[in-house]
Amino acid sequence: MIPAACSVALPIPSPTPYSYAIPAGLADRIVPGTRVVVPVRRRELVGVVLDVGEAPDRELKPVLLAPDARPAISPPALELAQWLSRYYATPIGLALRTMLPSALWGGSRLVVEIVDARRASGGVSETVIRALLDAGGRTTASALARTLKRPVWDVLQRLERAGAVSLETEPPNLGPAVRTERFVLLTRYLPTLLERDREFGRAKRQRDAYDAIDSLGGEAAVGHLTKQLGFSSALISALVERGAARIEARERPRDPFAELTAVPPATPSPDQHRAIRAIRALPSGGALTLFGVTGSGKTLVYLEALRSVVEGGGGVIVLVPEISLTPQTVARVRGVFGDRVAVLHSGLSDGERVDAWRSLASGERRVAVGARSAVFAPVQRLGAIVVDEEHDASYKQGEQPRYHARDVALRRARIEAARVVLGSATPALETWAARDRIAVVPLPERIGGRPLPPVSLIDMRSEPRVREAGAVPWSRTLDEAVQRTLDDGDQILLLLNRRGFAHFLQCRACGRVWECPSCSISLTVHRDPAGLRCHYCGHQESQPSTCPDCGAETQRSRGIGTQTLERWLTERIPRARLARMDADTTGGKWSHQRILDAVARREVDVLFGTQMIAKGLDFPGVTLVGVVDADTGLHLPDFRAAERTFQLVAQVAGRAGRGPRGGKVLVQTHTPGHYALSTAARHDFEAFAERELAGRQSPPYPPHVALVNVVVSGTDHASVADAALQVGAWLRGLIEAWAGGRVDVVGPAPAPLARIKRRWRWHLVLRSADRRLLGRVLRYATPRPPPSPTIRVVFDRDPLSLL
Repeated sequence: MIPAACSVALPIPSPTPYSYAIPAGLADRIVPGTRVVVPVRRRELVGVVLDVGEAPDRELKPVLLAPDARPAISPPALELAQWLSRYYATPIGLALRTMLPSALWGGSRLVVEIVDARRASGGVSETVIRALLDAGGRTTASALARTLKRPVWDVLQRLERAGAVSLETEPPNLGPAVRTERFVLLTRYLPTLLERDREFGRAKRQRDAYDAIDSLGGEAAVGHLTKQLGFSSALISALVERGAARIEARERPRDPFAELTAVPPATPSPDQHRAIRAIRALPSGGALTLFGVTGSGKTLVYLEALRSVVEGGGGVIVLVPEISLTPQTVARVRGVFGDRVAVLHSGLSDGERVDAWRSLASGERRVAVGARSAVFAPVQRLGAIVVDEEHDASYKQGEQPRYHARDVALRRARIEAARVVLGSATPALETWAARDRIAVVPLPERIGGRPLPPVSLIDMRSEPRVREAGAVPWSRTLDEAVQRTLDDGDQILLLLNRRGFAHFLQCRACGRVWECPSCSISLTVHRDPAGLRCHYCGHQESQPSTCPDCGAETQRSRGIGTQTLERWLTERIPRARLARMDADTTGGKWSHQRILDAVARREVDVLFGTQMIAKGLDFPGVTLVGVVDADTGLHLPDFRAAERTFQLVAQVAGRAGRGPRGGKVLVQTHTPGHYALSTAARHDFEAFAERELAGRQSPPYPPHVALVNVVVSGTDHASVADAALQVGAWLRGLIEAWAGGRVDVVGPAPAPLARIKRRWRWHLVLRSADRRLLGRVLRYATPRPPPSPTIRVVFDRDPLSLL
């Protein structure tokens, strides 16, 4: 029986899919997972077919187009999307949207153009016409809505009927076209010199071109012949006209890493061999944690363990934190797997990303390397997934669906009978607590038997400081160590996990602190470019010369950031070549890589910056690591503050001593007795985990319980507070009826970050030891509309932060 209707998920926050009729001409192409173009009011959107079946009694709009020869979403991927939708209580369309490159989710645009402005009837219609005239007489409906800050669809319909405007739908873009390259193929076989002399006679250059193509195997790229070998396009055309060759276009993926030199793998140590055997022995759907100290060679273990999967015809996914996705990482993977590797990276263009996705979907490439979203890569015959630095916070998505890539990897592996390897020197406590289900394989020693660097905690309450440093916490111990390291010709890493010049600006006379007008935080002082900036919403303003409250001319910058540190280092060690690495210096494509390349070439003496310098860097020349202020995140009002501090200090400490000259680590702090710092100084993760897990039992926090952070926000503070109370009361009633008190509701209360991007924020927390019950409550609660149209309610399951 030929299906007559299909259910389509659209990339919009709709809780239910849409139904469409299947035209007879498309019936053979429309199956679950297929991309289709469908009409939605006056627009056309790209959606994904969820199911096909008989047509209902009511009349349905037809599917307009099925652009792909095969389904974009495979059956296992569709099952994963359904799980993602259920677990995170997000619409299925948004779950599917995150699984495909954004360029494949086209949508039409409704274009509005003035026909006769005199036909507008006044009121709102006249306002719309004026806005349209200001836009030049032609613009999109969405742009008009943004300008007027109100829906305009109903007004545009009235204006169209009155003849005042025309409405035109531009079709959706279905994604970047396939990139092709022209090749020349010999069509006439001339094996002897005599035959070639007869064929070409005096056409010596044609003969040379023929010989060159023949020496390359009988075919060659036109670009190679013209650019590298110097043959003209006219000469190649003459070969074709003679009948000795033909030209064909072949698909050529856009690959920014194509010219990368592969790095051959090293020889594994006995400890690494044991870990490799443990990974290969994992059952289908199984997982393990590779718990290796920094510098123990976890990457080599991953690659050698995965080699047998790929050689057996399977596919693999290697996830790494975004900042660790460097050309060096890709080069190491390609050193094992060659050109079978596709890279998925946020710095890629739409065309590069889609080409990588297509090469994996077709099976042409079988190894995907990428950050968080690469967990959805369409790898064929998936055999294994590696989550490197699995503790890293960047694996958690910040918008719907608010998934964690580690948890998605574990679920996908179960669906597709693959294996999962979670790697870290500082595992997430959720992973560590699951040792009864996810075995731990240790790598206790560094490669070559090199010792872990000694870590010294410098007590800044009593340690003598360098007076000239001013606001920069700069002890004499750190100063002397920096000078000695430079004298020895070695390199230095300095961590300060706060960018900018100063944490905030304060008037010396009246105490006024400059705050963001849209967020409940102070503005950060920047020197390059100069001004005050909000790191949450991007608000910027110039630094005032006088205080608007009291008129005083002098202000005081309080706190420090990486720009302050840069100025101090420039003054203190002018002989040193400095490089700063933070969000301000790495905004451009591959900009962070240019900095790291300079460090690798020994063109930088001191690399300093935020947490991005703590992850995955391997520079044998670094013998000193300094943590300028270890307390920046330790006292945040968040239950993971100690865990994050331990991970950050332990990870950055691991950057030292990777070469033959060894190294050491100096950590400046006002709280040297805090267990997160004392255990990090001993490189003792297990002691930290034991202490932290005990501390999370009362009051209970993950991993002992599961959480949902419910954030209520809006532009009016009183309305937000009232809405939060209503949401809390409704949830308590729901839980009392459904869960019998087995889910706690904590709050509501103002969020620690009480205002972001002009929206006031309150939050409450759902807490339960029963994950399934918490999931049912969440799925029932999320479709409920907010208390008013101006209020937004966000449910974040398994939050990494409660700020």
